[in-house]
Amino acid sequence: MTLKMSFLNKIFIVLFSASNSLLGKSKVLSDEELVDQIVSTNNTLLFSTLYDRYSKKVYNKCYSFARNEDEAKDLTQDVFLKLFTKLSTFKGKAKFSTWLYSFTYNFCTNYVNRDKGRKMNDESDSMDDHHYRLSNMEDIDDEDLFELKASKLEKALDNIDPEDKAILLLKYQDDVSVKELQAVLKVGESAVKMRLKRARIRVIEEHDKIK
Repeated sequence: MTLKMSFLNKIFIVLFSASNSLLGKSKVLSDEELVDQIVSTNNTLLFSTLYDRYSKKVYNKCYSFARNEDEAKDLTQDVFLKLFTKLSTFKGKAKFSTWLYSFTYNFCTNYVNRDKGRKMNDESDSMDDHHYRLSNMEDIDDEDLFELKASKLEKALDNIDPEDKAILLLKYQDDVSVKELQAVLKVGESAVKMRLKRARIRVIEEHDKIK
């Protein structure tokens, strides 16, 4: 019995040392390199490094949609569970962080829309119905958005469609370029600009309604 326990202890020490070595190496990898290794090995230890890097940021983004700590925590866990199975769909057309934030916003948008029976559609055709009306409306300058009161802006963002909220957060909070938005949303430049225009107009309209 003593010999058996001693043997098991040695195995545990070897495995523990190997895990620590793997985790140590993974911490110096870039996001893209780390994702490549996770996809090729399905190693949950490597994925834990990715979780450590982004869990707080993902939680904050989930909280901006859930407005409840418990729900935000649950959403964060769900995002990472789904992320593990979807990492292979990351093709490197945008930075991993940009892709992850878009992935998170999509997940949160679907969560908000769940009871409405709607799902976020990232195809450019989804903008066609809005194109004529929006093309005849005056656009909102970025400066106008920056001048909005923070307290009212937060409420305004909660009042607009979650799809509009998501693209505004990507553009202005996460500093994602139009080119990167094209890549993560899989739409053309004109569709991205039209979607941003719609979102800016709607958030201004909601902001002006709040007293």
